[in-house]
Amino acid sequence: MTNKRSRMAAILLAFVVTLLGGLGLSAPANAAPAAAPQSQVQLAAECGDTSGFTSTPLAELPPEATDTYDLIATDGPYPYPQDGTVFQNREGLLPDCAEGYYHEFTVETPGSDDRGARRIVSGEEGEFFYTEDHYESFILIEVA
Repeated sequence: MTNKRSRMAAILLAFVVTLLGGLGLSAPANAAPAAAPQSQVQLAAECGDTSGFTSTPLAELPPEATDTYDLIATDGPYPYPQDGTVFQNREGLLPDCAEGYYHEFTVETPGSDDRGARRIVSGEEGEFFYTEDHYESFILIEVA
């Protein structure tokens, strides 16, 4: 009977060790740390990476975009209370950066009785994006 218990205990122990090993709970003491999950690596690499954007010189955008850029460069005053507020990037079209990285500014639309759809979104690293369709698409602004 003791032999049968010993065999059952050994089988149970082998099962538990295999299970724990499969869960990643047993690692050699000198093992290298696990790599960061792929999504975290991509987030860090993408923040501020503008290589995938079409770029256009500021002078080729509507003249109101230059007016807004000039206000940003001189820190206002801005015509709308929303100007300079944090842009959330909910659409996920801009590089995925930390909250507070982007700020939005209104680009006047002649003939519009409200703020219109045009904006400049600035990033902390000095990048500027223009949207004429209220965040459905962006182009990178080339500034001198």
